[in-house]
Amino acid sequence: MEHGNMDYEKYETLLFEKRDRVLTVTLNRPEKLNAIDGAMHVELSHVFEEINRDRSVDIVILTGAGRAFCAGGDADWLQELIDDPWGWETLSEEGKRSMMSILDCRQPVIAKLNGAAAGLGATLALYCDIIMAADTARIGDPHVKVGLTAGDGGSGIWPYLIGFARAREFLYTGEMLTAERAADMGLINRCVPADELDKVVDDFADQLANGAIRAIQWTKQAVNAPLKQIVSANLDYSLSLESKSNITEDHQEGINALREKRKPVFKGR
Repeated sequence: MEHGNMDYEKYETLLFEKRDRVLTVTLNRPEKLNAIDGAMHVELSHVFEEINRDRSVDIVILTGAGRAFCAGGDADWLQELIDDPWGWETLSEEGKRSMMSILDCRQPVIAKLNGAAAGLGATLALYCDIIMAADTARIGDPHVKVGLTAGDGGSGIWPYLIGFARAREFLYTGEMLTAERAADMGLINRCVPADELDKVVDDFADQLANGAIRAIQWTKQAVNAPLKQIVSANLDYSLSLESKSNITEDHQEGINALREKRKPVFKGR
């Protein structure tokens, strides 16, 4: 699919589908629950900058292939980062660019949570403008459960959405929330029956696309202006703290436990 100078065919981990002026971007590693590996992490750091320049697109929908939205960081990739911590330098640059480019892109981005959104997957969803979830979906940030600092922007956005008290509770425990509970507390916009999700999201995307689109897009810029200041500072700091947690024994134990499908035994070092 090409639009102007935009070549969406070059992406290997993302799928693109366009309907009128609505572009759907699908995270496409369904066999891994769309867990983010090095390749997808790079592509996410470019794609929203590219979409921003695509004048044929007014609204974006972000979703996942298969039964999950995004399960967070891929375990094999996380092990690679433990083995070669220098990878965190480029990862930090990419991670900040991914989140800021969602906030920066002209088009409102609707996250369609077709299933679980965990860790970096949850952060990706929460940086979108509107989050609509199937009633079967769950969302949470279990960074600490694998011995990592909540560093990819989650610690910046959660307090902004649901207040500091609740944000701390869920970031410190890594608890996964049902879509219904997340909607009730204002973490996401709507929880809808799973078989109605596509229609609800399409109808909402069309409502925006048929509105005064420039006014809507400029309103996005105004709303996100203070948020960009908050999360930009958070991302620099939290990513550096996450890189520190990357070289702890607890994080290696968290990854070992994940791969061995057992409970981790943390020692606080």
